[in-house]
Amino acid sequence: MGNKKSLYADLSLFIVAIIWGSGFVVTKSTLDRITPYHMLAFRFIIAALLMGIVFFKNLKKITMEDIKAGILVGVFLFGGFATQTVGLKYTTAGKQAFITATNVVMVPFIYWIISKKRPDNYDMAGAFLCLIGIGILSIEKDLTIGYGDLLTLICAVFFAFHISSVGYFAKDKDPVALSVIQIATAGVLSLIFALLFEPKMAIIQKNTVFPILYLAVFSTLLAFLIQNVAQKYTSSTHTAIILSFEAVFGSIFSLIFLKEPFTARFLIGCLAILTSVITSETKWEFLRTKNKSN
Repeated sequence: MGNKKSLYADLSLFIVAIIWGSGFVVTKSTLDRITPYHMLAFRFIIAALLMGIVFFKNLKKITMEDIKAGILVGVFLFGGFATQTVGLKYTTAGKQAFITATNVVMVPFIYWIISKKRPDNYDMAGAFLCLIGIGILSIEKDLTIGYGDLLTLICAVFFAFHISSVGYFAKDKDPVALSVIQIATAGVLSLIFALLFEPKMAIIQKNTVFPILYLAVFSTLLAFLIQNVAQKYTSSTHTAIILSFEAVFGSIFSLIFLKEPFTARFLIGCLAILTSVITSETKWEFLRTKNKSN
């Protein structure tokens, strides 16, 4: 029974990776019909309202400390998605999927600053591989990095701070309340930026409704629920490996649906980044476990 639950959990996490990977394509294909901050405002506000309804009981016990922590985490979440979504206007969905995944490699170094705990050799090797991968994917012939790729790299830094802050606050805060508040914060900030920096939107085009609902319901609400339930029945190593395939699925979907070019340079850069993520996040423990069982 336990093995079945573990298998179902792993399969569920693959669904999360597929949903998040598809989000790059959905966002990219919709950005020519709606501005970035308006898209994010709709996505996060809808998701926050739905999560508020689903987790209403948790929110009744909310404290001021939960609110403060949620707002801080929400600022990092907004920073990540803002730079990611704007950056996607200037780069391909496939490249962005892999560059975004580098946030996993950055987390141990941010944690080093907070806790004074030095990253291990696997983290160092992962960071080195990650830099190589980013260089192969992003650096042009004149040794400059594209604007969209640079914004995506900044987005990875924001997401790394987001992951680190969630890890810090989740120890003594209600994780559900923390999630709802951070998503609501990201929604409010997105709306403020949309009103300040983007032209007034007179009407929502019909062909943007489904993408926005998909991002709000599937990429935010549903993926969050699946991940939280699945992680009760599988290991952190399994979770890290499977969720790192978000970048792979994002790339595959971009090649199929957006007809983005597939080159040897793209393949080598993606493999380097994927290897760096698995190295940093899992320390290749799953191979040692398999050898022990043999």
